[in-house]
Amino acid sequence: MTQDPVGWLGQLIHTFLVSLGLAPEWARALQAFLAAGALATAVLLLTFFLIWVERKILARLQDRLGPNRVGPYGLFQTIADAIKLVLKEVIVPSGADRVLYFLAPPLAVMSVVGLWGVVPLAPKLVGADINVGVIYLISIGAIGTLAVMLAGWSSNNKYALLGAFRTVAMLISYEVPMVVALLVPTMLAGSMGTVEIVERQREMWFVVLAPIAALLFFISSMAEAGKAPFDLLEAESEIVAGYNIEYSSMAFGMFFVGEFLHGFTIAALTVALFFGGWLGPGVDRFPLLGLVYFALKSAVVYFVVIWIRGTLPRLRIDQVNAFNWKFLVPLSLATVAATAVTDKLAAGLGWSRTLALLGVNGVLALATIVALTLYARSVRRRKARAERRIGAAATARG
Repeated sequence: MTQDPVGWLGQLIHTFLVSLGLAPEWARALQAFLAAGALATAVLLLTFFLIWVERKILARLQDRLGPNRVGPYGLFQTIADAIKLVLKEVIVPSGADRVLYFLAPPLAVMSVVGLWGVVPLAPKLVGADINVGVIYLISIGAIGTLAVMLAGWSSNNKYALLGAFRTVAMLISYEVPMVVALLVPTMLAGSMGTVEIVERQREMWFVVLAPIAALLFFISSMAEAGKAPFDLLEAESEIVAGYNIEYSSMAFGMFFVGEFLHGFTIAALTVALFFGGWLGPGVDRFPLLGLVYFALKSAVVYFVVIWIRGTLPRLRIDQVNAFNWKFLVPLSLATVAATAVTDKLAAGLGWSRTLALLGVNGVLALATIVALTLYARSVRRRKARAERRIGAAATARG
Protein backbone atom coordinates (compact mmCIF):
# COMPACT_ATOMS: atom_id res chain seq x y z
CA MET A 1 0.00 0.00 0.00
CA THR A 2 2.77 2.47 0.90
CA GLN A 3 4.64 1.70 -2.34
CA ASP A 4 1.65 2.26 -4.62
CA PRO A 5 -1.22 3.89 -2.68
CA VAL A 6 -2.94 5.09 -5.86
CA GLY A 7 -2.85 1.61 -7.40
CA TRP A 8 -4.15 0.14 -4.14
CA LEU A 9 -7.05 2.62 -4.07
CA GLY A 10 -7.82 1.90 -7.73
CA GLN A 11 -7.90 -1.83 -7.10
CA LEU A 12 -10.17 -1.30 -4.10
CA ILE A 13 -12.63 0.74 -6.20
CA HIS A 14 -12.50 -1.84 -8.99
CA THR A 15 -13.26 -4.67 -6.55
CA PHE A 16 -16.18 -2.70 -5.11
CA LEU A 17 -17.67 -2.01 -8.56
CA VAL A 18 -17.38 -5.67 -9.55
CA SER A 19 -19.03 -6.67 -6.30
CA LEU A 20 -22.01 -4.51 -7.31
CA GLY A 21 -22.52 -6.76 -10.34
CA LEU A 22 -20.68 -4.77 -13.04
CA ALA A 23 -18.67 -6.66 -15.61
CA PRO A 24 -14.88 -6.17 -15.17
CA GLU A 25 -14.55 -4.20 -18.42
CA TRP A 26 -17.44 -1.89 -17.47
CA ALA A 27 -15.97 -1.50 -14.00
CA ARG A 28 -12.64 -0.42 -15.51
CA ALA A 29 -14.37 2.06 -17.82
CA LEU A 30 -16.38 3.57 -14.93
CA GLN A 31 -13.23 3.66 -12.82
CA ALA A 32 -11.38 5.59 -15.53
CA PHE A 33 -14.32 7.99 -15.86
CA LEU A 34 -14.36 8.60 -12.09
CA ALA A 35 -10.58 9.15 -12.05
CA ALA A 36 -10.81 11.69 -14.89
CA GLY A 37 -13.64 13.49 -13.12
CA ALA A 38 -11.70 13.58 -9.85
CA LEU A 39 -8.63 15.04 -11.57
CA ALA A 40 -10.64 17.69 -13.44
CA THR A 41 -12.56 18.63 -10.27
CA ALA A 42 -9.36 18.93 -8.23
CA VAL A 43 -7.75 21.14 -10.88
CA LEU A 44 -10.81 23.41 -11.14
CA LEU A 45 -11.09 23.72 -7.35
CA LEU A 46 -7.40 24.59 -7.25
CA THR A 47 -8.23 27.63 -9.39
CA PHE A 48 -10.08 29.27 -6.48
CA PHE A 49 -6.89 29.17 -4.41
CA LEU A 50 -4.67 30.24 -7.32
CA ILE A 51 -6.73 33.38 -7.96
CA TRP A 52 -6.38 34.36 -4.29
CA VAL A 53 -2.63 33.66 -4.34
CA GLU A 54 -2.06 35.69 -7.52
CA ARG A 55 -4.05 38.63 -6.15
CA LYS A 56 -2.14 38.56 -2.87
CA ILE A 57 1.32 38.33 -4.47
CA LEU A 58 0.57 41.05 -7.02
CA ALA A 59 -0.71 43.25 -4.18
CA ARG A 60 2.54 42.79 -2.24
CA LEU A 61 4.63 43.51 -5.34
CA GLN A 62 2.66 46.74 -5.87
CA ASP A 63 2.59 47.73 -2.17
CA ARG A 64 -1.12 46.97 -1.72
CA LEU A 65 -3.06 44.76 0.68
CA GLY A 66 -5.06 42.64 -1.74
CA PRO A 67 -8.20 40.75 -0.66
CA ASN A 68 -8.53 41.00 3.13
CA ARG A 69 -12.23 41.37 3.96
CA VAL A 70 -14.18 38.30 2.82
CA GLY A 71 -13.06 35.48 5.09
CA PRO A 72 -9.73 35.23 6.94
CA TYR A 73 -7.02 36.96 4.88
CA GLY A 74 -9.57 37.39 2.09
CA LEU A 75 -9.60 33.64 1.38
CA PHE A 76 -13.29 33.64 0.45
CA GLN A 77 -13.05 36.58 -1.94
CA THR A 78 -12.81 34.27 -4.96
CA ILE A 79 -15.90 32.37 -3.82
CA ALA A 80 -17.77 35.67 -3.47
CA ASP A 81 -16.71 36.63 -7.00
CA ALA A 82 -17.92 33.28 -8.33
CA ILE A 83 -21.31 33.74 -6.66
CA LYS A 84 -21.54 37.23 -8.13
CA LEU A 85 -20.84 35.91 -11.63
CA VAL A 86 -23.44 33.14 -11.25
CA LEU A 87 -26.11 35.65 -10.20
CA LYS A 88 -25.40 38.03 -13.07
CA GLU A 89 -27.64 38.04 -16.12
CA VAL A 90 -26.45 36.26 -19.26
CA ILE A 91 -26.68 38.82 -22.06
CA VAL A 92 -26.30 37.49 -25.60
CA PRO A 93 -25.73 40.11 -28.31
CA SER A 94 -28.30 40.26 -31.09
CA GLY A 95 -27.12 38.53 -34.23
CA ALA A 96 -24.71 36.28 -32.35
CA ASP A 97 -24.30 32.64 -33.30
CA ARG A 98 -25.66 31.22 -30.05
CA VAL A 99 -24.28 27.69 -30.50
CA LEU A 100 -20.70 28.81 -31.09
CA TYR A 101 -21.10 31.67 -28.63
CA PHE A 102 -21.80 29.28 -25.74
CA LEU A 103 -19.37 26.62 -27.02
CA ALA A 104 -16.29 28.87 -26.80
CA PRO A 105 -16.07 29.30 -22.95
CA PRO A 106 -16.09 25.56 -22.06
CA LEU A 107 -13.59 24.93 -24.87
CA ALA A 108 -11.26 27.52 -23.31
CA VAL A 109 -11.44 25.75 -19.94
CA MET A 110 -11.17 22.28 -21.49
CA SER A 111 -8.00 23.23 -23.37
CA VAL A 112 -6.28 23.95 -20.03
CA VAL A 113 -7.79 21.18 -17.89
CA GLY A 114 -7.07 18.63 -20.63
CA LEU A 115 -3.34 19.31 -20.37
CA TRP A 116 -3.30 17.83 -16.88
CA GLY A 117 -4.27 14.43 -18.28
CA VAL A 118 -0.64 13.59 -19.09
CA VAL A 119 1.14 15.52 -16.32
CA PRO A 120 2.86 13.04 -13.95
CA LEU A 121 2.08 14.26 -10.44
CA ALA A 122 3.90 11.50 -8.57
CA PRO A 123 5.16 7.95 -9.25
CA LYS A 124 2.29 6.02 -10.87
CA LEU A 125 0.03 9.07 -10.42
CA VAL A 126 -0.79 10.31 -13.91
CA GLY A 127 -4.02 10.56 -15.83
CA ALA A 128 -2.74 8.68 -18.89
CA ASP A 129 0.78 7.46 -19.56
CA ILE A 130 0.87 7.70 -23.36
CA ASN A 131 4.01 7.51 -25.48
CA VAL A 132 3.10 10.67 -27.42
CA GLY A 133 2.48 12.90 -24.42
CA VAL A 134 4.36 15.87 -25.92
CA ILE A 135 2.22 15.76 -29.06
CA TYR A 136 -0.86 15.54 -26.85
CA LEU A 137 0.20 18.70 -25.00
CA ILE A 138 0.60 20.60 -28.26
CA SER A 139 -2.69 19.42 -29.75
CA ILE A 140 -4.84 19.96 -26.65
CA GLY A 141 -3.29 23.38 -26.06
CA ALA A 142 -4.27 24.38 -29.61
CA ILE A 143 -7.96 24.02 -28.66
CA GLY A 144 -7.61 27.29 -26.75
CA THR A 145 -6.83 29.06 -30.03
CA LEU A 146 -10.05 27.66 -31.48
CA ALA A 147 -12.00 28.90 -28.46
CA VAL A 148 -10.64 32.42 -28.91
CA MET A 149 -11.57 32.50 -32.59
CA LEU A 150 -15.06 31.12 -31.95
CA ALA A 151 -15.68 33.68 -29.19
CA GLY A 152 -14.62 36.63 -31.31
CA TRP A 153 -16.43 35.58 -34.46
CA SER A 154 -19.68 34.39 -32.88
CA SER A 155 -20.13 37.57 -30.79
CA ASN A 156 -21.12 39.64 -33.85
CA ASN A 157 -18.91 42.48 -32.63
CA LYS A 158 -16.15 44.01 -34.73
CA TYR A 159 -14.00 44.75 -31.67
CA ALA A 160 -14.33 41.18 -30.44
CA LEU A 161 -13.41 39.90 -33.91
CA LEU A 162 -10.42 42.23 -34.11
CA GLY A 163 -9.28 41.14 -30.67
CA ALA A 164 -9.64 37.49 -31.65
CA PHE A 165 -7.61 37.98 -34.84
CA ARG A 166 -4.83 39.68 -32.94
CA THR A 167 -4.78 37.12 -30.14
CA VAL A 168 -4.82 34.15 -32.51
CA ALA A 169 -1.99 35.68 -34.54
CA MET A 170 0.11 35.83 -31.38
CA LEU A 171 -0.87 32.34 -30.17
CA ILE A 172 -0.05 30.66 -33.48
CA SER A 173 3.24 32.58 -33.75
CA TYR A 174 4.47 31.54 -30.31
CA GLU A 175 3.55 27.92 -30.88
CA VAL A 176 6.55 27.70 -33.23
CA PRO A 177 9.34 28.30 -30.66
CA MET A 178 7.38 26.34 -28.03
CA VAL A 179 7.13 23.25 -30.24
CA VAL A 180 10.77 23.54 -31.30
CA ALA A 181 11.86 23.90 -27.65
CA LEU A 182 9.87 20.76 -26.78
CA LEU A 183 12.10 18.81 -29.15
CA VAL A 184 15.00 19.22 -26.71
CA PRO A 185 13.59 17.26 -23.73
CA THR A 186 12.22 14.75 -26.23
CA MET A 187 15.70 14.20 -27.66
CA LEU A 188 17.39 14.09 -24.25
CA ALA A 189 14.87 11.55 -22.92
CA GLY A 190 14.57 9.55 -26.15
CA SER A 191 10.81 9.57 -25.69
CA MET A 192 7.77 11.80 -26.15
CA GLY A 193 6.06 10.37 -23.07
CA THR A 194 5.92 12.78 -20.16
CA VAL A 195 6.38 9.99 -17.60
CA GLU A 196 9.52 8.79 -19.36
CA ILE A 197 10.84 12.36 -19.62
CA VAL A 198 10.55 12.72 -15.84
CA GLU A 199 12.19 9.33 -15.23
CA ARG A 200 15.17 10.24 -17.46
CA GLN A 201 15.92 13.23 -15.21
CA ARG A 202 16.99 11.05 -12.27
CA GLU A 203 20.67 11.71 -12.98
CA MET A 204 20.35 15.37 -13.94
CA TRP A 205 17.45 17.74 -14.50
CA PHE A 206 17.06 18.83 -18.10
CA VAL A 207 17.17 22.50 -17.05
CA VAL A 208 20.88 21.92 -16.37
CA LEU A 209 21.44 20.13 -19.67
CA ALA A 210 19.35 22.60 -21.70
CA PRO A 211 18.77 25.87 -19.81
CA ILE A 212 18.13 27.86 -23.00
CA ALA A 213 15.44 25.42 -24.16
CA ALA A 214 13.81 25.62 -20.74
CA LEU A 215 13.78 29.43 -20.93
CA LEU A 216 12.40 29.37 -24.48
CA PHE A 217 9.61 26.99 -23.48
CA PHE A 218 8.76 29.08 -20.43
CA ILE A 219 8.60 32.37 -22.36
CA SER A 220 6.59 30.98 -25.27
CA SER A 221 4.21 29.23 -22.86
CA MET A 222 3.58 32.53 -21.08
CA ALA A 223 2.68 34.06 -24.42
CA GLU A 224 0.37 31.12 -25.15
CA ALA A 225 -1.37 31.71 -21.81
CA GLY A 226 -1.67 35.45 -22.44
CA LYS A 227 0.36 36.35 -19.36
CA ALA A 228 2.08 39.74 -19.07
CA PRO A 229 3.92 41.16 -20.89
CA PHE A 230 2.10 39.22 -23.62
CA ASP A 231 -1.43 39.95 -22.36
CA LEU A 232 -2.58 41.66 -25.53
CA LEU A 233 -6.05 40.16 -25.17
CA GLU A 234 -6.58 42.56 -22.24
CA ALA A 235 -5.41 45.72 -24.01
CA GLU A 236 -8.55 47.65 -23.03
CA SER A 237 -7.27 50.96 -24.36
CA GLU A 238 -6.99 49.50 -27.86
CA ILE A 239 -9.78 46.96 -28.35
CA VAL A 240 -12.12 47.46 -25.36
CA ALA A 241 -11.56 44.05 -23.74
CA GLY A 242 -10.65 41.74 -26.58
CA TYR A 243 -12.43 38.68 -27.90
CA ASN A 244 -14.53 38.17 -24.74
CA ILE A 245 -16.03 41.67 -24.60
CA GLU A 246 -19.57 40.40 -25.25
CA TYR A 247 -19.52 37.74 -22.52
CA SER A 248 -21.08 38.11 -19.10
CA SER A 249 -21.98 35.98 -16.07
CA MET A 250 -20.38 32.50 -15.93
CA ALA A 251 -19.62 32.56 -19.65
CA PHE A 252 -17.06 35.26 -18.89
CA GLY A 253 -16.16 33.42 -15.68
CA MET A 254 -15.02 30.39 -17.69
CA PHE A 255 -12.55 32.51 -19.65
CA PHE A 256 -11.40 33.96 -16.34
CA VAL A 257 -10.89 30.50 -14.83
CA GLY A 258 -9.03 29.25 -17.89
CA GLU A 259 -6.65 32.22 -17.80
CA PHE A 260 -5.70 31.84 -14.14
CA LEU A 261 -5.42 28.05 -14.32
CA HIS A 262 -3.23 28.30 -17.40
CA GLY A 263 -0.64 30.23 -15.40
CA PHE A 264 -0.18 27.37 -12.94
CA THR A 265 -0.34 24.83 -15.76
CA ILE A 266 2.67 26.56 -17.35
CA ALA A 267 4.55 26.07 -14.10
CA ALA A 268 3.53 22.40 -13.84
CA LEU A 269 4.60 21.61 -17.41
CA THR A 270 7.92 23.43 -16.99
CA VAL A 271 8.60 21.44 -13.83
CA ALA A 272 7.69 18.11 -15.46
CA LEU A 273 9.74 18.71 -18.61
CA PHE A 274 12.82 20.47 -17.22
CA PHE A 275 12.93 20.43 -13.40
CA GLY A 276 12.62 16.73 -12.70
CA GLY A 277 8.88 16.66 -12.03
CA TRP A 278 8.16 14.73 -8.87
CA LEU A 279 11.75 13.51 -8.39
CA GLY A 280 13.32 14.12 -5.02
CA PRO A 281 14.82 12.39 -1.95
CA GLY A 282 12.76 9.52 -0.55
CA VAL A 283 10.28 9.32 -3.43
CA ASP A 284 11.03 5.69 -4.23
CA ARG A 285 10.19 4.71 -0.66
CA PHE A 286 7.23 7.07 -0.15
CA PRO A 287 5.65 7.73 -3.58
CA LEU A 288 3.18 10.36 -2.35
CA LEU A 289 6.18 12.45 -1.32
CA GLY A 290 6.64 13.05 -5.05
CA LEU A 291 3.35 14.97 -5.09
CA VAL A 292 4.77 17.31 -2.44
CA TYR A 293 7.96 17.87 -4.44
CA PHE A 294 5.97 18.49 -7.59
CA ALA A 295 3.70 21.01 -5.84
CA LEU A 296 6.63 22.88 -4.28
CA LYS A 297 8.55 23.12 -7.54
CA SER A 298 5.44 24.25 -9.40
CA ALA A 299 4.75 26.86 -6.72
CA VAL A 300 8.23 28.35 -7.19
CA VAL A 301 7.85 28.55 -10.96
CA TYR A 302 4.32 29.93 -10.58
CA PHE A 303 5.69 32.69 -8.35
CA VAL A 304 8.05 33.64 -11.20
CA VAL A 305 5.04 33.83 -13.56
CA ILE A 306 3.25 36.20 -11.17
CA TRP A 307 6.46 38.15 -10.55
CA ILE A 308 6.92 38.80 -14.26
CA ARG A 309 3.26 39.78 -14.61
CA GLY A 310 3.56 42.35 -11.84
CA THR A 311 6.87 43.75 -13.10
CA LEU A 312 6.95 44.10 -16.89
CA PRO A 313 4.72 46.44 -18.90
CA ARG A 314 2.51 45.22 -21.74
CA LEU A 315 4.17 45.06 -25.16
CA ARG A 316 2.71 46.26 -28.44
CA ILE A 317 1.58 43.70 -31.00
CA ASP A 318 4.44 44.58 -33.37
CA GLN A 319 6.97 44.22 -30.55
CA VAL A 320 5.52 40.86 -29.54
CA ASN A 321 5.66 39.45 -33.08
CA ALA A 322 9.13 40.89 -33.75
CA PHE A 323 10.43 39.35 -30.50
CA ASN A 324 9.06 35.97 -31.56
CA TRP A 325 10.09 35.79 -35.22
CA LYS A 326 13.38 37.70 -34.98
CA PHE A 327 14.65 36.30 -31.69
CA LEU A 328 12.84 33.30 -30.19
CA VAL A 329 12.40 31.28 -33.40
CA PRO A 330 16.03 31.57 -34.63
CA LEU A 331 17.35 30.92 -31.12
CA SER A 332 15.12 27.85 -30.68
CA LEU A 333 16.26 26.38 -34.01
CA ALA A 334 19.91 26.99 -33.10
CA THR A 335 19.36 25.42 -29.67
CA VAL A 336 17.83 22.25 -31.12
CA ALA A 337 20.63 21.86 -33.67
CA ALA A 338 23.38 22.50 -31.12
CA THR A 339 21.80 20.13 -28.58
CA ALA A 340 21.36 17.32 -31.10
CA VAL A 341 24.94 17.55 -32.43
CA THR A 342 26.53 17.90 -28.99
CA ASP A 343 24.54 15.04 -27.47
CA LYS A 344 25.52 12.76 -30.33
CA LEU A 345 29.20 13.73 -30.11
CA ALA A 346 29.23 13.30 -26.32
CA ALA A 347 27.84 9.78 -26.65
CA GLY A 348 30.24 8.83 -29.46
CA LEU A 349 33.42 10.32 -27.99
CA GLY A 350 32.74 9.43 -24.35
CA TRP A 351 32.45 13.01 -23.12
CA SER A 352 30.51 13.96 -20.01
CA ARG A 353 27.00 14.58 -21.27
CA THR A 354 26.22 17.19 -18.64
CA LEU A 355 29.41 19.21 -19.17
CA ALA A 356 29.16 19.02 -22.97
CA LEU A 357 25.54 20.18 -23.13
CA LEU A 358 26.02 22.82 -20.45
CA GLY A 359 29.09 24.09 -22.30
CA VAL A 360 27.34 24.38 -25.66
CA ASN A 361 24.47 26.23 -23.98
CA GLY A 362 26.97 28.63 -22.48
CA VAL A 363 28.57 29.25 -25.86
CA LEU A 364 25.15 29.75 -27.45
CA ALA A 365 24.12 32.19 -24.70
CA LEU A 366 27.36 34.15 -25.12
CA ALA A 367 26.90 34.29 -28.90
CA THR A 368 23.32 35.51 -28.39
CA ILE A 369 24.45 38.29 -26.04
CA VAL A 370 27.16 39.39 -28.48
CA ALA A 371 24.69 39.38 -31.39
CA LEU A 372 22.15 41.41 -29.41
CA THR A 373 24.85 43.89 -28.40
CA LEU A 374 25.98 44.38 -31.99
CA TYR A 375 22.37 44.75 -33.14
CA ALA A 376 21.65 47.35 -30.43
CA ARG A 377 24.73 49.33 -31.45
CA SER A 378 23.70 49.31 -35.11
CA VAL A 379 20.20 50.52 -34.18
CA ARG A 380 21.64 53.34 -32.08
CA ARG A 381 24.00 54.36 -34.91
CA ARG A 382 21.14 54.44 -37.43
CA LYS A 383 19.06 56.50 -35.04
CA ALA A 384 21.94 58.91 -34.42
CA ARG A 385 22.54 59.34 -38.17
CA ALA A 386 18.83 60.00 -38.73
CA GLU A 387 18.81 62.61 -35.96
CA ARG A 388 21.89 64.31 -37.44
CA ARG A 389 20.27 64.45 -40.87
CA ILE A 390 17.11 65.95 -39.38
CA GLY A 391 19.22 68.49 -37.48
CA ALA A 392 21.23 69.42 -40.56
CA ALA A 393 18.06 69.86 -42.60
CA ALA A 394 16.57 72.08 -39.93
CA THR A 395 19.74 74.19 -39.79
CA ALA A 396 19.76 74.55 -43.57
CA ARG A 397 16.15 75.71 -43.57
CA GLY A 398 16.88 78.15 -40.76
